[in-house]
Amino acid sequence: MPAELRDRLVALFRWIDPGPGSTHLVSDVSGWWRDPGVLAALGPALVGPYRAARPTVVLAPAVTGLLVGPLAATALGVGFVPAHKPGDGRLPAGPLTWAQSPPDFRGRRVDLAVRERHLGPGDRVLVVDDWVATGAQVRALYDICAARGAEPVGTAAVAVDCSPETAAELRIRGLVSGTDLHG
Repeated sequence: MPAELRDRLVALFRWIDPGPGSTHLVSDVSGWWRDPGVLAALGPALVGPYRAARPTVVLAPAVTGLLVGPLAATALGVGFVPAHKPGDGRLPAGPLTWAQSPPDFRGRRVDLAVRERHLGPGDRVLVVDDWVATGAQVRALYDICAARGAEPVGTAAVAVDCSPETAAELRIRGLVSGTDLHG
């Protein structure tokens, strides 16, 4: 990955104080989506480490994964499968395979669903997301892959803020680290 992309990602990132009563800052990655150069570079940079694994499909969770997932899929020349969350107003019709994440950094469990006809045996899946903090959603997506007979080849993220042990276990590679953004 070119150093210019990493530097640009860091420069366009912001932490926002949501106001009184809040216990934490909120990440603002909207600058990434506004910059056409970053958008053009993200897909190829995300998939670079996984090309040799020959993924056949990209899987990404709602909401912001639905932005980076298609960029990665296009860079690989493969299809894209969205993972939906209940309450996002977009649950597809038809049979779904569900999985629930372990608790995330706020203690929440996230339910994710994939349309069964879009993921199956023989698929080599690259999971893609904008930010991995604990790996909880990645684990749920890997569970969906296992239930469908698909093989996850790893996870590409714009920002990786999980422990090195979790990143190694789940084969997560990122373009910037949490340290870069907390910095």
